[in-house]
Amino acid sequence: MITFLISALKIIILLGFLILIHEAGHMIVAKWCKVKVNEFSIGFGPLIWKKQGKETLYSIRLIPLGGFCSMEGEEQRSDSKGSFSQASIPKRMAIVVAGATVNIIFGLVVYFILMSSTGNYISNEIDSTIDGYVAQEIGLQQGDKIIEMNGEKIKSKYDLDKITETATKDKEFTIKIDRNGEEKEYKTKLTEVQNKVTGLYIDDDCKIITIDKGSPAEKQGVKPNDVLIKINNEEINGDVNKAVSLIRQKGVGTVLLTVKRGNEEINIELTPDYESSFYLGVNLKEAENTFVNHLIYGAVETSDFGLSIIDNLKQLFTGRVGIDQMMGPVGISEAVAKTNGLQEFIYLLALISLSLGVTNLLPIPALDGGKLLILLIEAIRRKPLKQETEINIQLIGFSILIALSLYVSYNDILRIF
Repeated sequence: MITFLISALKIIILLGFLILIHEAGHMIVAKWCKVKVNEFSIGFGPLIWKKQGKETLYSIRLIPLGGFCSMEGEEQRSDSKGSFSQASIPKRMAIVVAGATVNIIFGLVVYFILMSSTGNYISNEIDSTIDGYVAQEIGLQQGDKIIEMNGEKIKSKYDLDKITETATKDKEFTIKIDRNGEEKEYKTKLTEVQNKVTGLYIDDDCKIITIDKGSPAEKQGVKPNDVLIKINNEEINGDVNKAVSLIRQKGVGTVLLTVKRGNEEINIELTPDYESSFYLGVNLKEAENTFVNHLIYGAVETSDFGLSIIDNLKQLFTGRVGIDQMMGPVGISEAVAKTNGLQEFIYLLALISLSLGVTNLLPIPALDGGKLLILLIEAIRRKPLKQETEINIQLIGFSILIALSLYVSYNDILRIF
């Protein structure tokens, strides 16, 4: 019972706080633009608490799955003073994007603080070379500093990884290193490594959470929520590291998966695809533990964090990730409930805040991005859409979002149980 109450409290705090700052963004910018805010509410449904301010009614409602900032003339156009519909287009745009902007900025700032205070970046100095890789073959040594590759400056492992990601089997790299103050140059191709690709993603309990579209796993009939119990007839006993190791095992082509689906055990033969990665073959030293280095590490990690959210959305719209792999309120609540410790909770807070902000700016009716699109159309046409047309567009968008939310929630429930 105590565990349930703690989990419920964590979910309410996280979702309530993110809704609060999102709607507060709308309200603050609206008031700054002299637009009247009639009600500022956290939650939907019956009132739990309310307080009438000078102009705005502040309230908390029973269902903590959203909130709203109700402005004069927002839903029904009004000619009254302080009406949203009478504000200039730039002001209305600023009000519309304010909520998502607050979520994005908050997520990035929190993640930056988290990374800056808990980690440190890896320098460009070689700590050791790896047997069988090209670094040893060309004579790179411990203590060498990789300063440039193909004309690109290398200051950290992040810079090195960005360059090596562009490698192909035939691409040659010019590498400049600093060895005790003396600059040396090498020309070489990177070492190719073949990696098994199954398209499976499993959680810490060896439950399959998502499957890539068109992957070997999908083609052979593996399904989300299947639980891996054996690999090549070897029991894995819920050990995710053992499962990954057995799948990646060298010299083994076809992998025999035994999964539990409901009350049934099913054997599935899986032939992985292979994709090439290219490596120089060096281990780099961690940078000095200084304040500046922590800031650099935080900035690099935060940049990757932000870009990963955008990349995930791209994969969704290009079909590489299916709608059935999305996570809704139920799935988010489960993830929040499972957080272990303050750091993990804060990380999830930043992740959901950034995801919420970016998603809200998509040009879909009923989302802030859809409202922004309508304002752009109004600016181009130099006159607003008919009110009836705008309401119908919003209703269609809202209906689509409700249907999508129900579908995603249904899949969340299937994944949990």
